[in-house]
Amino acid sequence: MSTAELLKGAAELFPDEVVTQAHVRHLDLPYGAGRFALITLDNGLDHTKPTTFGPQSLANLNAAIDQVEKEAADGEIVGIGLTGKPFIFAVGADLKGVELLKRHEDAVAIGKGGHDVFVRLANLAVPTFAYYNGAAMGGGVEVGLHCTYRTVSAALPAFSLPEVFLGLVPGWGGCALLPNLIGADRAVSVIIENSLNQNRQLKGKQVYELGIADALFEGADFLEESLRWTAGVLKGETEVVRPEIDRGEAWDAAVERGKQIADSKVHGAAPAAYRALDIIAAAKNGDLRKGFEAETQALADLIMGGELRSGIYAFNLVQKRAKRPAGAPSKDLARPVTKVGVVGAGLMASQLGLLFARRLEVPVVLTDIDQERVDKGVAYCHEEIDKLLLKGRVNQDKANRLKALVTGSLDKATAFADADFVIEAVFEEMGVKQKVFAEVEAAVPEHAILATNTSSLSVSEMASQLKHPERVVGFHFFNPVSILPLLEIVRGERTDDAALATAFGVAKKLKKTAVLVKDAPAFVVNRVLTRFLGEVLRSIDEGTPVEVADRALAPLGLPMSPIQLLELVGPAVAHHVAETLHNAFPARFGTSKNLGRIVAAGKRNLYLPGTTELDPEVAELFQVGDTVLTEEEVRDRALDAIAQEVRLMLDEGVVAEAQDIDLCLITGAGWPFHLGGVTPYLDREGVSERVTGRRFLAPGLASIPE
Repeated sequence: MSTAELLKGAAELFPDEVVTQAHVRHLDLPYGAGRFALITLDNGLDHTKPTTFGPQSLANLNAAIDQVEKEAADGEIVGIGLTGKPFIFAVGADLKGVELLKRHEDAVAIGKGGHDVFVRLANLAVPTFAYYNGAAMGGGVEVGLHCTYRTVSAALPAFSLPEVFLGLVPGWGGCALLPNLIGADRAVSVIIENSLNQNRQLKGKQVYELGIADALFEGADFLEESLRWTAGVLKGETEVVRPEIDRGEAWDAAVERGKQIADSKVHGAAPAAYRALDIIAAAKNGDLRKGFEAETQALADLIMGGELRSGIYAFNLVQKRAKRPAGAPSKDLARPVTKVGVVGAGLMASQLGLLFARRLEVPVVLTDIDQERVDKGVAYCHEEIDKLLLKGRVNQDKANRLKALVTGSLDKATAFADADFVIEAVFEEMGVKQKVFAEVEAAVPEHAILATNTSSLSVSEMASQLKHPERVVGFHFFNPVSILPLLEIVRGERTDDAALATAFGVAKKLKKTAVLVKDAPAFVVNRVLTRFLGEVLRSIDEGTPVEVADRALAPLGLPMSPIQLLELVGPAVAHHVAETLHNAFPARFGTSKNLGRIVAAGKRNLYLPGTTELDPEVAELFQVGDTVLTEEEVRDRALDAIAQEVRLMLDEGVVAEAQDIDLCLITGAGWPFHLGGVTPYLDREGVSERVTGRRFLAPGLASIPE
């Protein structure tokens, strides 16, 4: 079957493709270098709708290559260039089309179709040039790798091969070509390490320094300079020298390093990274044809796997649902925020103060019970701003302005008299928080919003003694504040739409992913984490060795083990949240007496530093039974508990849909894309139906369509 027929069949499966055109125009190169054909990839939309490759788009590029191939063979042109529309080169395969595929052979057609088109660029009678003028990802990067030469714009903001992050492999040449261009170790960094580090992007200069591009030019006249450089190359006046690739032990070591990275990130739970590494390992001898065939097979296998479907589902949650929070009131109701107050000056409060100052660029005032605490909190903010200055993230003028915005005071009445938004981050105890809110309400203007960073307490109860409980809203951040995107916005029983709309407006300016949650104990993330952690701790209390229970969840590929999570949160905080949930739901949430003893003894870690060996002092505190479970039994218990809790949360209306629970776990707890948060995994493994009698998601939403 010809490439054109292959793509025609694939296009019929994807009628709603946003089609990319491949426009061919001709120009005379500078310095009399000759006639040149330039292909521009453009979907006819602005930069907010990046150019992608679906089957019809690939067919259009294939037709453009038909044209220039003939011109090259006839001696009418001396070279061919490929570039994109303003700000965008191309961002790869159209994932909406991938979601629709139901059969392995259709997935093979997509992999083969991309290869068949792109490889033609390497086989033309004249040299080919890719001009990475803007964002390039996935297939957008790969189409350029098939060209003879590449230039990159210094203004390029994002360049990556993100496939492994989503559950795929770079399947249109990336795994085979990149290590043969820049060496296996650098290729592993781009394909594996960057992908598994939250899809880290490269800038234009880094692309050049890695050797992916042969020349770097400023954004303002990028295409013009690229064409001048092209003329020099074609005339033999500019020589492109690339380092020799080490195909010995260094290649094997790079693949081994990639496996260690994959193990540390996904613990063997998702296959994509390992399939990519197998192809990189096989590319050592430079056999590209064999590499391309392996890519197509891996791509098809992964497209038909649950991890990819979960990954695309998770990607859509983070990219789309996160931008339109379910249940949020009209943004027209939001009030302006021109000054922020923070009650508390400890680490959490100081992180909040810094975030508000950086993102809102309005005055932020911290208060606490003594001057030493206030000074320490303000100093933290100022020091962090100085670090941003040292890293070049802000200039001196911006640093001075930001530091001037953060001040401290012992007098709430004066500090908050003109504040529009005040958030408390004090000790997690209801009486303390009610007292703080009473003091704040007496100080702030009538329109001010009062927010609480509580992780588990009732927002309604906190507001119950105020004159205006309607302006109190939960605003629960996750630690570390600068890294985790989630913000659980909690509507109390009497919270009004204006307060809620203002909270969502502030969240957007803070660049946080806001999810509306009901005022229920521990909200979403802490309720799920506490339930599953409670099952692990119960198994330990009953007699299962700590290390066995701690390994039980490893096959899920979570960012950390249960005990690591416990140590990160802090045993005291975890125990407090467990008590809150035990009081609310005593039948399902227990409290561990062993954890209570650890807290009473002031221990923060269960393991000896840098090991997974139980601290003998902690072991001395433990009193356990004689029921010893296997890792699988502990895992089943924990997954059953999560499934039950998610169903109950949905029945209680804690969030609008299962998608919101998944979005919370991805952005607030770092749960991986290959799980889709958690409900796609529970559906895929049959846990949902076993425990609750039905799936959480409709077939095809995070799985292969039926």
